[in-house]
Amino acid sequence: MKSLSSLRRLATPRIIGAAAVLVVAASATRVLASDHQDTPDVELSPRMDINDVYAFPGASADRIVLVMTTSSPITPAGAASAGFDANLLYQLKIDNSGDGVEDRVLQFTVTGTGASQQVTMRGPVAPALAGTMNTLVTSGPTLTGATNATLGSATGVQLFAGVRDDPFFIDLEQFFRIIPDRKPATGALSQLPDTPTATAFRPAGQAVDFLRGFNTLAFVVELPASQVTGASGKIGVWGTIAR
Repeated sequence: MKSLSSLRRLATPRIIGAAAVLVVAASATRVLASDHQDTPDVELSPRMDINDVYAFPGASADRIVLVMTTSSPITPAGAASAGFDANLLYQLKIDNSGDGVEDRVLQFTVTGTGASQQVTMRGPVAPALAGTMNTLVTSGPTLTGATNATLGSATGVQLFAGVRDDPFFIDLEQFFRIIPDRKPATGALSQLPDTPTATAFRPAGQAVDFLRGFNTLAFVVELPASQVTGASGKIGVWGTIAR
């Protein structure tokens, strides 16, 4: 297992998750698509798989919630022992100047295993290094505590890192018939027959919560919007996982 000091060395992200664009204090203007198990590499290394990135209004008009999920699907039987990879640096990156480069980062690292893990969040703070290379920041606020518990203050920064239900409404079987090269390499869905003539999903209203009962690992942060926004009041948010 790598130490935190080794994580401070430069790391290259292995996968970048979906981005969300949000107008603070107003409704979201655009959200890009979900992105589960999109390559064989992350299918075989689920803790490196970013599932979704969310940004939405918080408990009051001056607060915002940022979320990144990973490692879906986790079975109900595996939820009690599921934990983040202590060798990885998880990050939410925030652009508040409109140039597509992060101005603030939230960095998450964990120690321990399973239900006994501890999480540390650094930020929001200016990145020590912006772009495709990453390193741990050494200044700014930190928040540390047990996973699967609410940490921080309801009027300041709050963090939850742990297991959450992963609703995912999609006609997934038909999707893999339409685009068969996206089928997973293992499991029941990998056995679906190729149907290259399939061109459409089932009728409206017949999509199901395909991951009902399954879980994901999530970093959920609620904080004052002023800590991440710039003069325009608009932010771009994306997630990365680096080794």
